[in-house]
Amino acid sequence: MKIEKLREMAPEALSTLEREQREAIFKLRFQHSMGQLESSAKKRTSKRDLARTLTIAAEKRRAALGK
Repeated sequence: MKIEKLREMAPEALSTLEREQREAIFKLRFQHSMGQLESSAKKRTSKRDLARTLTIAAEKRRAALGK
């Protein structure tokens, strides 16, 4: 997901997205262990998307505390 879209999202939407991404990573990890994962790149991109989401959520929390 593009960082611009994440910055436009509300904090509640970011937390929902974070939960969904964590579930997706869990499923990918399970598929990998079972040998059913077609592309290991999906796992890597999912982790990067989660990191982006967490970074933007932290930025928004810091901005809210600063006000």
